[in-house]
Amino acid sequence: MKFSNYHTHTFFCDGSSHPELYVKKAIELGIVNLGFSSHAPLPLKNGFSLNIDNIDEYIKTIKTLKDKYTGQINIFIALEADYIPETSYDFSLFKNKFNFDYLIGSVHLVKNLDNNKLWFIDGPEIEQYDKGLEKVFDNNIKNGVTAYYKQIQEMIITQKPDIIGHLDKIKMNNKNRFFSESEKWYVELVDETLELILQSGSIVEVNTRGIYKKRTYDFFPSIEILKKIKNLNIPIVINSDAHHPDELGEKIPEAYKAIKEIGFKNIMEFNNSQWIEVSID
Repeated sequence: MKFSNYHTHTFFCDGSSHPELYVKKAIELGIVNLGFSSHAPLPLKNGFSLNIDNIDEYIKTIKTLKDKYTGQINIFIALEADYIPETSYDFSLFKNKFNFDYLIGSVHLVKNLDNNKLWFIDGPEIEQYDKGLEKVFDNNIKNGVTAYYKQIQEMIITQKPDIIGHLDKIKMNNKNRFFSESEKWYVELVDETLELILQSGSIVEVNTRGIYKKRTYDFFPSIEILKKIKNLNIPIVINSDAHHPDELGEKIPEAYKAIKEIGFKNIMEFNNSQWIEVSID
């Protein structure tokens, strides 16, 4: 099976290995387009993002691999940029100064604008999610989830990322405990966000990481949201969000099967410095 993967993390951020190991594994798997997307630098202490002083080395390393493996695989240099209101670097810095091929826009840290505290919604530790909800949003899940989607909406409008990363990641550590994805207020937040994505022209990624890491029962976004995305004709890509070379192909066939069953006929592909729509094989 030939496929693409545009969301990949190496040891330049919170991934496990040197980028060349990902390239070799990608060729073995039949990946034709491989995008490296290190977590973009953030002006706050954290354990997952690329150090801003290492951007040039990151770019140089990937460009070297791009040249070395020309004719075997197409390699692209990108970032997964976090958006935090009044905190994160403007995405234009990465677009204009460093000329990355594309940017994935994501939210991992939800800001409560009333107290300026941050709620980390990612990671394998459910207790951290729960403690953050309590400390940052006084255990008000509706306020916390609303802040998450409003932050994504603001990112879409102000930062204009090429791809929206793991759109409904807020569900991962919820485990159906604090809210249901069928609740009216939650559905309305998703619908508002999809409308903005439609207007922006951004691509939504179908992210398989939650399933293969056994942290969620569904893709990011869920099958129900993907059905809405199909009806709105919002473009998609499929990514494994790999943090180890062995994760590059994880649950990719299952994702293709799922989107075909929903009715998707096309997927986006990066070609000649632009995103184009191609038929799903």
